[in-house]
Amino acid sequence: MATTIAVSTEIRDQIKQFGNKGETYDEILAKLLHNAKERQLQELLMDTSNCLTIEEARKKLKR
Repeated sequence: MATTIAVSTEIRDQIKQFGNKGETYDEILAKLLHNAKERQLQELLMDTSNCLTIEEARKKLKR
């Protein structure tokens, strides 16, 4: 089932830049969403904010 979403001409033109000839807006947006999800997952997996270095972990184990 198709739906209509309102976007400005500027946003529409930016969306077009991510597409290839013959791709629909649906296909372009699906590709963008897929890439955004992959990037979020990569950032989550690569987040080191709650990690210890090997040296820190060894010191903690010795305590």
